[in-house]
Amino acid sequence: MLFLVGCDKTIPAAAMAAARLDLPSVILYGGSIMPGRLGDKALTIQDVFEAVGGHGAGTVNDAELLAVEKAACPGAGACGGQFTANTMALAMSFLGLSPIGLNDVPAVHPDKAGAAKEAGRVLMDAVRAGRNARSLITPASLKNAIVAGTATAGSTNLVLHLLAIAREAGIPESDFAIDLFDDISRSTPVIADLKPGGRFMAPDMSAAGGTALLGRRLMEAGLITDTPTVTGHSLFDHFRDAPETPGQEVILTADAPLKPRGGYGILYGNIAPEGCVVKLAGHDRMRHEGPAKVFDGEEATFAAVAAGEIEPGDVVVIRGEGPVGGPGMREMLGVTAAIQGRGLGDSVALVTDGRFSGATYGFMVGHISPEMARGGPIGRLRTGDRIIIDVEGRTISTDADLDSRPAAPPIARDVTGAFAKYARLVGSASQGAVTSGA
Repeated sequence: MLFLVGCDKTIPAAAMAAARLDLPSVILYGGSIMPGRLGDKALTIQDVFEAVGGHGAGTVNDAELLAVEKAACPGAGACGGQFTANTMALAMSFLGLSPIGLNDVPAVHPDKAGAAKEAGRVLMDAVRAGRNARSLITPASLKNAIVAGTATAGSTNLVLHLLAIAREAGIPESDFAIDLFDDISRSTPVIADLKPGGRFMAPDMSAAGGTALLGRRLMEAGLITDTPTVTGHSLFDHFRDAPETPGQEVILTADAPLKPRGGYGILYGNIAPEGCVVKLAGHDRMRHEGPAKVFDGEEATFAAVAAGEIEPGDVVVIRGEGPVGGPGMREMLGVTAAIQGRGLGDSVALVTDGRFSGATYGFMVGHISPEMARGGPIGRLRTGDRIIIDVEGRTISTDADLDSRPAAPPIARDVTGAFAKYARLVGSASQGAVTSGA
């Protein structure tokens, strides 16, 4: 089966379908958008959200906001930073489901037609050879995908999606669990200077040497293992002789990385007994302690940020946005970008049982488990409670006596049909937010 995928969720959905069906499968990414341009500045959709926040703060005027909005998205393609779509497209290559290099080609590049033709050729060869999806999706290839996401400071959604793919492939939690992301991140440096925390975009990485060069760097550093791919050649076969564009500054080396440790941390504590995810890219803060400002739902939080109710030092808590509570676990990009746009990105932390866009950066902790709708302790937090986030210690806690408090009632949502069925069946974010089918 040939899967043509585009933005964020279609990519892991295709991998989950491939794992469930266990057919010969190739996943071909539609490709990244080209950078927008405003003067000499390269833009992504991230800049629009932050300009909206700046507009609310009075630091960006109407004309400036309009100019950013008109320039940020110049054509077709998924968002151009190392956000969720590009993170997952990279992961598919390291899983072996996407031929190396094909997902690097930007959406509007003349080579796209050739990439599609090559994907078809590879698929037919895989059919003849009987290379089914589950022979490629293994604990070893999943770990390689974590390394790639970590080394590029990719989206925290990788955590959810790889856990879900593993469950569909029949891989038990004993062989692939959330703590692996923390273990691998501690030993993997960030070697790609990509937005949202860095300087460059996906087309820049493609021009520098792309997935193959990144893989060569990780192979040479001993950070990944050799695994089979859909082409019939091993991962290292594709990486071993990868060329590098002279003078490129996008893909560094493990000896001289952008950051010595990777992009994710898994925290535990009395706010998140089942764990949560902190993104370590785009900031150097390892600890934050401050008073909670607690909100039920994204909309109420965004209104508070826009109204200037958030102050330096605060810990913004958004609850009721988990897999059940959403339902569906929305991204908090509007809120996080508004925080950045108002100049609070270096002084505020955010905690949520929802998740984040890959464009999010700053001190953001998501996937709090168990979520509010499942009776999680985040539902007992109150405005004014002191929250301590200690990344080095991998803890998130409060000194408030949460056990003595009643849980806040779930947010009332008018949910019917497929969403209601999903809310009844979906599991914890710490398990990949997969549905049980029961």
